[in-house]
Amino acid sequence: MKNHQRVALITGAGQGIGLEIARLLSVNAHHVIINDIEKSLTEEAVSDLLNTAKGKVIGVSGDSGNPETILEMTDMAAHEFGKLDIAIANAGITLYGNFMEYSFEDFMEVMRINMAGTFFLAQSAAQMMKKQKDGGSLLFTSSVTAHQAHKNLAAYAMSKAGIEMLARNLVIELSEYGINVNTIAPGATLTNRTALDKDYENTWSRITPMGRPASVKDVAHAAMFLVSEEARHITGQNLIIDGGWTSISPSPY
Repeated sequence: MKNHQRVALITGAGQGIGLEIARLLSVNAHHVIINDIEKSLTEEAVSDLLNTAKGKVIGVSGDSGNPETILEMTDMAAHEFGKLDIAIANAGITLYGNFMEYSFEDFMEVMRINMAGTFFLAQSAAQMMKKQKDGGSLLFTSSVTAHQAHKNLAAYAMSKAGIEMLARNLVIELSEYGINVNTIAPGATLTNRTALDKDYENTWSRITPMGRPASVKDVAHAAMFLVSEEARHITGQNLIIDGGWTSISPSPY
């Protein structure tokens, strides 16, 4: 019997934006495969999502910049559900550093996880979607730093701008298979990580035109739309979710 529930895979989903996207997908009757590099976060996220999920939730722990982990995730989709409809490359790292002193090792790690992880997840998912002949949706997580300069984030910003260009380029290669590909670019967002900065919310509320930083729900709802059936004719686009910050770009420093 054919499985009519859509199947989604999302990396970096142990907490923050990724977890909230996974939550929204799962409560809307998607089967969800979630990934985080930390096993404890993956397990906690699966347990959390199962409380409200209307589909299956499976966790795959591992480094999403590692081709073996990527293959494990797509193989899991094939084995458990026989298909993959949505792949969201959300995992990423931020390694701050002054450009004049930035190390080769930090640069390569940012590129490996942010760019290579996105590229090869998209490749593996697209290969599976092509075989299915039903198309699918790819979504990448970029950042407002791909559009506006931020202090000590040259490598990170470069990686995110590259991800946006990848999405545009894949329009040429994937549209014939019914696969659309887009990016979201969150701005300042309240997460477990940003909450560690006691000044974060006040600073970004002051300089964001809408008067507050984004919540993870703000970003998740935008992501949900771009991977929905209603957005299948939208491809090669980037959606900035920043409360208007990039329109005027006041410095947080």
